Amino acid sequence: MKYLKFILTGIFFGIVLVKSEAVSWYRIFEMFRFESFHMYGIIGSAVITGIILVQIAKRKKIKNIEGVPIHPTPKDKSITRYLLGGLLFGLGWALAGACPGPMYILVGTGAFSMLIVIIAATLGTFVYGLIKNKLPH
Repeated sequence: MKYLKFILTGIFFGIVLVKSEAVSWYRIFEMFRFESFHMYGIIGSAVITGIILVQIAKRKKIKNIEGVPIHPTPKDKSITRYLLGGLLFGLGWALAGACPGPMYILVGTGAFSMLIVIIAATLGTFVYGLIKNKLPH
């Protein structure tokens, strides 16, 4: 029961993404070909919402589910790191037709081929965990 509100929020978020066509492979394809503003509008509104919510969390000292105050940690400002990471993420997104969140939503809509993508993403995360100490961070 403790996590019910989070499960319901996730279900609601999934419905919103499906209805807004944010999980549509065709919309993602249009975005990467610069043929439509639809996905850029969704991503832009998500970024603005995230900025506002982080500022509210900082000012109101909002706590996480465990009761610990939320303190975003400063990130390394390496351009190379974010450029390479962004390129890899974008390449994976373009090849799979989905970023990590919508992968699960697409399985829920019946696109069971996304299970292959989820397995590959999980394997990639596992391999990164194994070699991350050897990478230049």
